[in-house]
Amino acid sequence: MNILITSAGKRVSLVKEFQAEARKRNQSNLIYTCDLKPELSPACYLSDKSFTVPPASSTGYVAKLLQICEENSINIVVPTIDPELLVLSENKQRFEQIGVAVIISDPEFIVQCRDKRLTHKYFDSIGIKRASDMDINNPSFPFFVKPSNGSSSIGAFKVSNTEDLKDIDFEDTKNMYLEYLDPKEHAEYTIDLYFNKGSELICCVPRKRIEVRAGEVNKGMTTKNILIPYVMERLKKVPGVYGCINFQVFVNHSTNDIYGVEINPRFGGGYPLSFLAGANFPGWIIDEYADSSQIDYFDGWESNLLMLRYDDEVIVHDYSEQKQVAP
Repeated sequence: MNILITSAGKRVSLVKEFQAEARKRNQSNLIYTCDLKPELSPACYLSDKSFTVPPASSTGYVAKLLQICEENSINIVVPTIDPELLVLSENKQRFEQIGVAVIISDPEFIVQCRDKRLTHKYFDSIGIKRASDMDINNPSFPFFVKPSNGSSSIGAFKVSNTEDLKDIDFEDTKNMYLEYLDPKEHAEYTIDLYFNKGSELICCVPRKRIEVRAGEVNKGMTTKNILIPYVMERLKKVPGVYGCINFQVFVNHSTNDIYGVEINPRFGGGYPLSFLAGANFPGWIIDEYADSSQIDYFDGWESNLLMLRYDDEVIVHDYSEQKQVAP
């Protein structure tokens, strides 16, 4: 039983977690990775073997992954970045035909998550508050601008006054203009959710985002709070949703009002905290998709577990720009 983690990049912790869980079940199980430039990916050096692939937008991307899977007896593919989610979801059956399970939700849900305007409509339909839309012709300051297809907070910024308006590209139809939710008045959480093969929500781990760097949590803490019953009531079963989903919300300090921000249908960068707390998504993926085990509701993870991240290094000796991690 071998697993391929795509677009591995800096996902060292995720690779190690899958390695640990795979080895528990059989020492011969391997964790492979791929990336655009695996020779510059720390996670690729630490996996059992890595492969070079074209960009996810390339017409040859899926064909290359299928080739890697067939040649290396891969059973499970785990996507990690937004640009590859839709193409892998749309081609899921091609992988299934060669006995490979891609841990990805259905295309309709992916599209809904990738387009933040559609995400807001989804929130409205299931009774989740979100930042209200701003009339850009009659704005109330401050307000917030973010691209509807954005990721990692790229292109998102606060507009405090009329002077800031000159920085906005009003011709860019992707821009969304929204009510500003002041971080001083709200706590920010990412909630790691696991949906089993029946699209049932069987684990919900809120992580408070204490400090964020480049859109990814740098300091965080697990906490059992009002978000668990709130999410379980609204997302108990979502047809077409599978595996790890991360859901970002703001919670008002004074009123406890909860505002949905976005949903990412993949492993988030801060998931290792949930894993260390006991929410074993990699193990459940292996048990469900390799061993056909039933995964039931789990809330036995550790609350108030604090994660403080720091930078570490992967050192490569005798490196040249022509050198590849694997042939």
